[in-house]
Amino acid sequence: MARYTGPTCKRCRRERTQICESRKCAAEKRPYPPGEHGRGRIRESEYLLQLREKQKARYIYGVLEKQFRNYYKKAAARPGLTGVNLLVALETRLDNVVFRGSLARTRPEARQLVSHRHVQVNGRTVNIPSYAVRPGDVVTIRTKSRDIVPVLGALELQGSRQMPPWLSLDPDKRQISVLDMPDRRHIDVPVQEQLIVELYSK
Repeated sequence: MARYTGPTCKRCRRERTQICESRKCAAEKRPYPPGEHGRGRIRESEYLLQLREKQKARYIYGVLEKQFRNYYKKAAARPGLTGVNLLVALETRLDNVVFRGSLARTRPEARQLVSHRHVQVNGRTVNIPSYAVRPGDVVTIRTKSRDIVPVLGALELQGSRQMPPWLSLDPDKRQISVLDMPDRRHIDVPVQEQLIVELYSK
């Protein structure tokens, strides 16, 4: 499946905020877009701000343009605020749940765990990163994969990361329980979803 494989911190510099999970992100030392004209004066129009916000959300969750647009269409068709519905749909992706539940150190690592069939949902192996979890679902690492390096490394970092209240982790069983749907207050991604809605509403 297609995905971005280029320099991660280049995207951070483009969005002028840290998106990657690196401890030494290039955006901290060079907080300006990459390229020859990165330090030049850029006219930040309304459209540019909306576009950058959409791109930032795409990069954070590792979603390509067509898939992101489909998420938006589904979010717009549901009752409630479209922007919040969009973020909830992205948060309930299986790869994001594995990351949020501290069974992977980064979202790309969580995506790889899912794609390589290390993750089960309600006892069944699921290898689709975009699989949408629901309240009551139980996400576990397969028995044969419970002590692989990525999982053990993520559990060591568990104390330094805040567990969202809509998830519950049993580290001994390598098990995440989905307690509820995420609330906007519990989604800490640096994204202004209203700008994305304004962009797609044109």
